[in-house]
Order: sequence, then structure tokens, then C-alpha cells
Amino acid sequence: MEKAAYINSVSAYLPNSPIANEDMEDYIGKIGGNPSRVRSIVLRQNGIKTRYYGLDKNQSLTHSNAELAKEAVCGLFENGSIPDDLTLLACGTSTPDQLLPSHASMVHGELANYPMEIFSSAGVCLTSLQALKICYSNILAGLHKKAVCVASELTSPALVSKFYDPEYEATHDNPDKDPYMAFEKDFMRFMLSDGAGAVLVQDHPEGICPLKIEWVDMTSYANELPTCMFMAAELQENGRLKSWKEFSPDEIKERAVLVGKQDIRQLKKYIIKYWVDHIETVLAKHHVKAEEIDYVIPHVSSMFFYEKLNDEIAARNIALTKEKWFTNLTSVGNIGSAAIYVGLEELIRTKEIKRGNKILLLVPESGRFSYGTVLLTVE
Repeated sequence: MEKAAYINSVSAYLPNSPIANEDMEDYIGKIGGNPSRVRSIVLRQNGIKTRYYGLDKNQSLTHSNAELAKEAVCGLFENGSIPDDLTLLACGTSTPDQLLPSHASMVHGELANYPMEIFSSAGVCLTSLQALKICYSNILAGLHKKAVCVASELTSPALVSKFYDPEYEATHDNPDKDPYMAFEKDFMRFMLSDGAGAVLVQDHPEGICPLKIEWVDMTSYANELPTCMFMAAELQENGRLKSWKEFSPDEIKERAVLVGKQDIRQLKKYIIKYWVDHIETVLAKHHVKAEEIDYVIPHVSSMFFYEKLNDEIAARNIALTKEKWFTNLTSVGNIGSAAIYVGLEELIRTKEIKRGNKILLLVPESGRFSYGTVLLTVE
């Protein structure tokens, strides 16, 4: 009998209480003590109304990234108790608590259950599907029978004003430089939020709404496209990323090298076209007709791109337009890698999902433009 892999449980964890747009700077602070010039512009474009932070108004952490992941993993099981036959943990994040040890090691330490195999995927949003494919592949290979994939993000601590103030101060008295943050730095502060999502993957279906993983397919276009989103580096005029390792400690502080940045020009130029190229390619590869899909969960960073993606799909006459879409971006914010599982959990919980329904998960990654797609069938 051919082996198969099933998602038998989905969990989401969002820290603390939802934070409204007007309250964001109470948590992440004001650069140089001044309200952001770009906040209203960014929020109007991204359409996000509330989000969650793993910190308080004193900018003290209430959760680590590993703790967020732990909460999502425990949410998969009754009473939060980890079963003793769970043998594989795969973790994805773009914001680990430290460079070393691995994020998965720290999550495993928080779970404090027993020795098991662990795996960490590194990158941006696509780390969620990379971790899922580890579980999926191991189940199909017969190496494990029960695995957990968890994706989590704790971005808010890196968005607080204290990491931007030194650059502001260094340029404040220089008449040749604008003391306000460049748009690619400041706008990121009003895009990202915290949370975690997890799935339980097994070699058989069980539970209320088991989802068969038909396939997980990913494509990188880094061979032909430039770097777009980066952290702990500076983008040079020739397109090269200059690593934090090449800066002095004072330069790292004064140039805000460690904060996240995104090249908006590259994002707008490439993100949608290559995303739909990928979708067309993988559907053809797996002989799937778009008309067969009942629900689509697109991980979009902004409602601006929500509409752009829909327009491109419609222009190519692919039957995957927004009538089939589900998103909770406006209420939970952009949680990066965790977003796709937080969205899947809410879809299953709030919609009348029926046996035979097909769900398509779409995840882009603007780091250097990679994309992933997953097809699920409700058993």
C-alpha cells in the first residue's frame, strides 16, 4: 500500500492581546521620540487593523520565539501533553532567539519531553513549508510515523526604537542627511507581528478534519533575481550584501545594520509575476486543474499585494481568483513563516470544510524570491 502523510491537527498561538494601529508605537516606540512619517501610509496600504506582540509597553519580552513555538506545539494535543510516540520536530523561523544553538534545539528544550530528531529551517516565510516538507518526506519514507512542524516569529523586539535611535542621532545634526529612517527600514516596523502555528503530521488520517498532503513543491529564483529582504547586512549599489561581520561595532550600531530591511522597488517589480509563474508551473507539474481547488490560502504581506496577486491570476485566466481565498492578515497581522498555519487553523475552525475539498497553500518569500505551494485534500 502506497504511503501517505496527513495533517491531523492544526494549532495557532498568538501572544497577549490584539494591538490596534493607533497603539503600535506605545509598544515599539518612536524613533527619536517622533511619530513615524510613514506609519499611516504603510498601514493604509497593508490593510492590517490589529496584530500581536510578544512584548509589553515597557518593551520587555513576554515570550521568546522558542516559547511561542512551544505553545503552538502543545496546542496540537489534548491537555497540551506531548505524546511519547512523537519522534520528529521540524521548526521554521526567520527570527530565532539566537544564532546558536539552532532554533529547533531551543524549542525542543522548551518542550522538555524526551530525546527525538529535530530539524531547523533557515530563511524567511518559506521556512514554514521547508519544515513541513521534512515531516512529509520522512513520513513517506517510513522513517517516522508522527511528526510536528511548527513555524514561529518573534519580530517585535527587533522593531523597537532603541535599535533605530543611534542612526537617528548620528544623522540628526548632519545637514546633508535626513535624520528620519529610510523608508525600507521604517516601513518594516509597521508590517510585522508575532505568533506561531503548528501542524501534526502522521502516516494515517485521524481526528475531526484530517488533511492528506498531496504534495509540497518549492522553487527558488535566486539564480536570476536580486536580494530583496535582508537583516544583519547592508545592500551595496552593485547588489552585493555586505555582512554585519564586515562592520565595526560602532558602524553596526550607527547604521542600524542589524535591523530588517526590504528593497521595495525589487519587491514590486518581481514578487507577483514570479509567484504566479511558480503557481502555473507546479499545477501543471502535478496535473492539477485550478477549477478543482475549493480554498486558497495565500500568504500575503499586505492587502496591496492581495489585489495585485488576484489581478495577475485573473489576467492569466487561472481559476484561483479571490472568491476562493481565505486570509486573516487584517486581524492577526503579517506573522511571516507562521502565517500560513495560523491561516489554516482559522479556515478549518470557521468554515464548513467538507470531505473531498481541496485546499491550496501559497507562500512567497521575498528574501531572494522563493515560492512554495502545498495541496491538501480533506479526508
